[in-house]
Amino acid sequence: MYICVCKGVTDRQIKQAIDNGASTRRQLYKCTGAGDVCGKCAQHLRQMLDENRQSSLIIQAA
Repeated sequence: MYICVCKGVTDRQIKQAIDNGASTRRQLYKCTGAGDVCGKCAQHLRQMLDENRQSSLIIQAA
């Protein structure tokens, strides 16, 4: 699914960038280009980053 239509960035590309260490919207932008044109994807990018943080906390707590 496309997350950033302006740059043609998919959810897989965002997940890969997060898996490779991107932990902020700025880092996602540097890795994928997402989020620098119209900004409509910003909320979804934040949500994906938050979900990753929550998953990491659960894994660390286990």
